[in-house]
Amino acid sequence: MGDDSLYNTWVASGRLTAPPPKILASAAVVLWRHRRRDGELEVYWVRRDPAMPFMGGWWAFPGGGVAKLDIQAPPGLVAGAPRGLSPGQISGDLPESVQGPGSLPPDEIPGLVVAAVRELAEEVGLLVTAAGAVRPAEPEFDAARRNLGAKELSLAGLAERFGVTLDASPLVFAGRWLTPPFAPVRFDNRFFLLEHPESAPEPLDSSEAIAAEWVRPADALERWFSGDVVAAPPILHVLRVLAEDGPEAGLPRLLAPAEVNLGPFRQVEFRPGVILFPLPTPTLPPATHTNTYLVGFGDCVLVDPGTPHGPELEALEAALLEARERLGRRVTAILLTHHHPDHVGGVAPLAARLGVPVWAHRATAERLAGRFKVDRELTDGEVLELPGAPTMRLEVLFTPGHARGHLAFWDAERRSLLAGDLLSAVSTIVIDPPEGDMDDYLASLERVAALDPLVLFPGHGPTLAQGRVKIEELIRHRLDREGRIRAALAAGKASPQDMVAEVYDDVPPEVWPLACRQIQAHLNRLARA
Repeated sequence: MGDDSLYNTWVASGRLTAPPPKILASAAVVLWRHRRRDGELEVYWVRRDPAMPFMGGWWAFPGGGVAKLDIQAPPGLVAGAPRGLSPGQISGDLPESVQGPGSLPPDEIPGLVVAAVRELAEEVGLLVTAAGAVRPAEPEFDAARRNLGAKELSLAGLAERFGVTLDASPLVFAGRWLTPPFAPVRFDNRFFLLEHPESAPEPLDSSEAIAAEWVRPADALERWFSGDVVAAPPILHVLRVLAEDGPEAGLPRLLAPAEVNLGPFRQVEFRPGVILFPLPTPTLPPATHTNTYLVGFGDCVLVDPGTPHGPELEALEAALLEARERLGRRVTAILLTHHHPDHVGGVAPLAARLGVPVWAHRATAERLAGRFKVDRELTDGEVLELPGAPTMRLEVLFTPGHARGHLAFWDAERRSLLAGDLLSAVSTIVIDPPEGDMDDYLASLERVAALDPLVLFPGHGPTLAQGRVKIEELIRHRLDREGRIRAALAAGKASPQDMVAEVYDDVPPEVWPLACRQIQAHLNRLARA
């Protein structure tokens, strides 16, 4: 059976293309100390507010992007320089597939050090001086640093008001990480270590965080592995190195983290047992990549190898080989969430090279007949047991709506959902009749929301925390859009073309043809009500 949907036609034709993602410089500061009572190493981390657009709900170290005011700061505002940060140095051993096309900016970024000092003042109420972290008298300082966060006061004004000479020399440069190329905005982040003796002032609460604490790095890692917290790979690497080697002996590993690379990719493992490979595909903007997932701790499945590009497939194959040899993770089957070209482009050649079968829903197998063979038809409620240390169990969930044969995969133990195109972290999923059905789609969203997932692994864009909250927000968004369609119908507008400018006034006209298909999906649903 063919697939002549407008959505698939546009994806296959490359009619719309996304601009290259923006790369923004950022800085984070890792406060560390040895507890006086037992000498144990602790670091200070915060849980970001779930409402924040970037990694809301995740645990991280204090930090943020380089702002315009940081670049415009008066010369000499921050004396000294972090140890180990040299002009022009390219640190971090970033693989080409992580960097993306073109060269990255040099380490000597205007405002970078100012940003690190400012973020520490904003988020935890500490000012960096030659003597270490200090805090002026309260409550005046606490009110002033909140003004700093609201951009009502500059860092220079803050330092002048309290008579503090800022000095970055206690900071130690501790590596460079770049957000993978799965989002319209990527952060080129530098980490800095800062010793914080117990005699120093305690960090203050931050308006950007809903929790903050001192924690032993090993304890933080155990909480991540057990599923209690969600954290990004750079945070996990810093924790692992500090737990094993400490801040001084571990510094070479922090500066050159080649140990976390899988072939030409950086190992992106937001949750235990799920490694993400963002691969460029012919898809709809603002997405530029489709996420391929290696799932399991021993016998693994590979979900949605969607890139059709030979070099990308070769890079993925090299990464999978290293994952097998170094991590003991072996691909035993390829799983498909659905049949769309940006999710299946590399299936046939990769299945042949790896010598593994392809598993999918029956409707997906029918759509792909003639392109390649689906060796096993997966059914709703079926449980796939992946042997390893530990064993992982994935429940197959039939979740139609975007596609008739759409599947999601649920890891109940870790409350993680491989969601495919049930949702996207960078855009709205297209529901294009007759393949797409809005009733089915909303029912699928409600079904997975009832599972109360903690983490969502979408087909496009970064991993999402607060999974149930995100899904419920998406359902409300769809119903709000449907309310606008009802209003247009009440005003006498009968066809999608008549109402698209009103219903989708928040999207550019070049995508209105796709928006009309969305409206038709809602109209079909309303006609059945």
